[in-house]
Amino acid sequence: MKSLVQMALDLFDPPASPPVLAPDPRPTMALSDAMAPAQFAHPQANRQILLRHTRVAYHFKRAKRRTIGMVVGPDGLVVSAPRWVVLTEVESALQEKGDWIVRKLDEMRERSQRMAQQNMVWQEGSCLPFLGETMVLVLDPGHQFQEAGASLLPRSPDAAPDVPHRLCLGLPHHADPSQIRDAVQAWLMRQAKRIFTERLNHFAPRLQVQWHKLSLSSATTRWGTASADGAIRLNWRLVHFKMDVIDYVVAHELSHLRVMNHGPQFWETVGTVVPDYAQRRQLLKDDSLPRW
Repeated sequence: MKSLVQMALDLFDPPASPPVLAPDPRPTMALSDAMAPAQFAHPQANRQILLRHTRVAYHFKRAKRRTIGMVVGPDGLVVSAPRWVVLTEVESALQEKGDWIVRKLDEMRERSQRMAQQNMVWQEGSCLPFLGETMVLVLDPGHQFQEAGASLLPRSPDAAPDVPHRLCLGLPHHADPSQIRDAVQAWLMRQAKRIFTERLNHFAPRLQVQWHKLSLSSATTRWGTASADGAIRLNWRLVHFKMDVIDYVVAHELSHLRVMNHGPQFWETVGTVVPDYAQRRQLLKDDSLPRW
């Protein structure tokens, strides 16, 4: 049971936002000094800790929750804790998860570096993935397209596997980068709507659920969401991945129509239609996509 002194220290936080953190009774260095040598620093960091010989400056906040939460995102580590949890308990939890936190921070940094190296240059001859395969952009103002604005030309049957597909865009050769980007995005979004609809209709009966509305998302950190009313949102950038990955995300969101959490029952539900979901899920983290 927590002592009255501990509870008094932690309840010192006023209800106003942002909360004032209770003082740590142990000696600490100034945040400005801690940030300089930090290997990982969240831009809104207000605390720091040494984890496995790695200094981590993290954003700490109080929240209406029952447990201590830790999220490693593109900006770094964010820690949330109930008001009644003392800071020493928070730091103990961080130390307990230290290996996981440092590993995830390393993975996120490597992913960011890979993505930074793949910034798209929107011009003729640039390449980007579609359904896991490479396609090259071709400007062809005189092409008669069956689809509005663009058409993916079939690859020759005797072409080598590394020969990219060609996405022909109905644009002049002097088109500026924004025109090319918008034309490509419009085409990809049309393909996303078609493919996602097909896969939703494929998996919904197998999961014994019904979906009612599909929306495309451009979120930077979420691949999909599902609402209890059957509304599904999927990130159109999923069309960069292979169909196996798209199927995992579709099955994941449809499974939420049966189980609206990520407990064991949820993953059992996903596994009924995608048994190797863990491997497919990992591809979402490992594969780097072009930056738009």
